[in-house]
Amino acid sequence: MNAPARTPVAIVGGGPVGLLLALFLDRHGVPSVVFDLAESTSDQPRGSTHGARSMEHYRRLGLADEVRRLGLPWDYSTDIAFYTHYNGFRLARNRRPAVRDLMREVASGPRTAQVPEPMHRANQMYVEKLLYRRARTRTRIDLRFGWRVTGLAADADGVDVRAENAQGQARVWRAGHVAGCDGARGVVRPHLGSRYAGAGGVEQEILGGRTVAAHLRIPTLYRDFLVDGGAWSHWAVNTDLVLNLIALNGKDEFFLLTSSADPDSAPDGELVSLVRRAAGAPVPVTVLGRRPWTSGMALVADDFGTDRVFLAGDAAHLFTPNGGFGMNTGLDDAANLAWKLAAAAQGWAGPGLLASYHRERRPIAIRNTGAARELNLGLANVARPRCVEQDTDEGRAERRRLGRLLADYGDRTLDTLGIQLGARYDGSPIVDGTDDPPADSFDSYSPSSVPGGRAPHLWLDDTRVTGSSLFDHFGVGFTLLRLGPKAPPAVGLRTEAARRNIPLKVLDLVDPLARDLYERDLVLIRPDQHVAWRGNHVDRPDRLLATVTGAK
Repeated sequence: MNAPARTPVAIVGGGPVGLLLALFLDRHGVPSVVFDLAESTSDQPRGSTHGARSMEHYRRLGLADEVRRLGLPWDYSTDIAFYTHYNGFRLARNRRPAVRDLMREVASGPRTAQVPEPMHRANQMYVEKLLYRRARTRTRIDLRFGWRVTGLAADADGVDVRAENAQGQARVWRAGHVAGCDGARGVVRPHLGSRYAGAGGVEQEILGGRTVAAHLRIPTLYRDFLVDGGAWSHWAVNTDLVLNLIALNGKDEFFLLTSSADPDSAPDGELVSLVRRAAGAPVPVTVLGRRPWTSGMALVADDFGTDRVFLAGDAAHLFTPNGGFGMNTGLDDAANLAWKLAAAAQGWAGPGLLASYHRERRPIAIRNTGAARELNLGLANVARPRCVEQDTDEGRAERRRLGRLLADYGDRTLDTLGIQLGARYDGSPIVDGTDDPPADSFDSYSPSSVPGGRAPHLWLDDTRVTGSSLFDHFGVGFTLLRLGPKAPPAVGLRTEAARRNIPLKVLDLVDPLARDLYERDLVLIRPDQHVAWRGNHVDRPDRLLATVTGAK
């Protein structure tokens, strides 16, 4: 075996979380090696929801516009539609704008609008390929797809990562730190001895227990059945079955989710039959792929890592897909972990900085898995009597009742801005602040400069292009905002940051809207765009920087 290669960070798992982490580390100037057992990125659909916060992460990497070109056409509806059968009665339709109309709303909104990058529907398999292509262009990212990590050996100075490829070639890498983004059955979580805790699933008739996810091609569904216009999500809900067909490309490919078939024993032909029964007539269906999943899971690892080895994404938490929070929570893990690993690699991290990752991210995982499970439980008591498909007074009354229930569920899965943008790190040892934070909310987000939360957004002009967002001007490291005409000089903080080799950008904003939004003359923004501190003067720059970098 060759002498160990060296890398500051080894990332085990090359899905969207691992790739985003590598890209963020590259942005900080830190090399990494990404290992993945598969030879290439996945070609099977998974989540299709990229929340507003994830889109902001893509924007920082210059990828948001490319992500928006993936998935559904720009003029395609992102509604959720409910039917008894696809050729039967429509029960409800939750209206949401197409990408084209959504971006027009962004362009015409007020400068204080808080969603510069709205949620986007594009399946994970498409975005994963984009992240992979971008990572391949970065010389600091060494992609080792087709390599299986076989063992980890950590000591006080680093971690030996043992891996082998499909040809049996074995190598060892010496890493400063390891990030486990390798899912529920990977090697990193067992190495840590970390166990999942929480709710393992729900037993209910609609999306309960063991469930099927399948990739289908249905070329005539739009032409012959969805005559009132395709949506993003198409539910068939009747006495005999419930299934959801999620549009992938707006043409002929769909992602099936259903608990009306046994995921372990049902042959492909049964899935084809199920879709035809949902359509209410023969329709050509090709099964391109399938996998089982468990509905209602809300599992969170008890240890996200505190020393050399860390967990992110599914290795740290397992979600039910309701609301689309799983991948997005993992991407936010990567944004939090990346700058802390970079600080450790570059020598400006205090001894408590990496330990703050567990302190900050585990409560968010508990919050978000609980929110997804709550949405899943919202389908538990949806009665579906046979009269719902009868053209009678009783049938019409039942359709109205069922439609109201389903429309309410649809709204709940769509109105999740509080989950998307509202993650806060109150009580974190690297957050300097004592003000009361805004109340947590499932469906709404209140911008606040109280330390711990996402920095409030502001458009700096009316053009809404790259460079128009305040976020576009934040530095790669910390950013000190000097707000309004009376902001004190930043010489002391800048000098202390330089002495500690902490990357710091000072950004002057005389715009009164910015001062009103942030409520202080000085605000320190972390590299992950969360507020670290605010005030009208800095008495002890050394103490402040020691706190926010984990040196205190």
